Amino acid sequence: MNLTSPRQVKEWCLANGFHPNKVLGQNFLVDKNALDAIVDAAGLGPDARVLEIGPGLGVLTEGLLLRGAAVTAVEKDPVLADRLAGALGNPAALTVLKGDALDFIKDGACDNFPFLVSNLPYQAGTRILLELVQRVGLAPETMVVLVQTEVADRLAAGPGSKTRGLAGVWAQLDYDVKAVRKVAASCFWPRPEIGSSVVKLVRHHRNDDLTPPVRELFHRLTKQAFEHRRKQLGSIFKGVIESTARAEELSNADWLGLCKDLAAAGCSL
Repeated sequence: MNLTSPRQVKEWCLANGFHPNKVLGQNFLVDKNALDAIVDAAGLGPDARVLEIGPGLGVLTEGLLLRGAAVTAVEKDPVLADRLAGALGNPAALTVLKGDALDFIKDGACDNFPFLVSNLPYQAGTRILLELVQRVGLAPETMVVLVQTEVADRLAAGPGSKTRGLAGVWAQLDYDVKAVRKVAASCFWPRPEIGSSVVKLVRHHRNDDLTPPVRELFHRLTKQAFEHRRKQLGSIFKGVIESTARAEELSNADWLGLCKDLAAAGCSL
């Protein structure tokens, strides 16, 4: 089956009584140009070890294998997980893990992969990324993911941007984040209501010396601040932080400066 052919993908689903699950965010990529853009952005070397979350019918899996990668694919849907290896010819370079990616992340099964390359499930994509980026030293050095454009914008947003939020602040703590290209809704089947974007996250190592207490304070402080993003920081943290700025106005360097000062003063909020 040509996995970039919408007609053939639809025919397979009809012939096998398979109905894409909206709850699981199953929107299959069926565009060759978009597929190539994702794999190209990863910059894979020979025999690269790649983690893929949400392989679906295997279009991206196949593209990665053709580039010589060794792929570990995590698929929650039992029907798709059971068919994946056989549908691709049972390649020796493919390992399929059947179950929830969030469980595998917490259990450490997704640790120590140099690359993550995925068309992430719409519903859980942001949470999956945030769980990964918090596994310091264990998460992939390079992550190339296809997500909803609004999610991509939040991940890459800089200080002062209206789209800056907790996801971007947490991702940028250890990664440089860049939106690579947009992918139209017509490149998927079933067609989603909104478009998607390819985002690349590359580990920058600028904060490798942060102590666990400062990291913990960073996550707690920013979470609390963005829960009240319309308020000034001085109003949120009365008696602790004197600032008229709002959460989205601060850079990560600003947040880290605050956290280090607070930690040095023995304040844990």
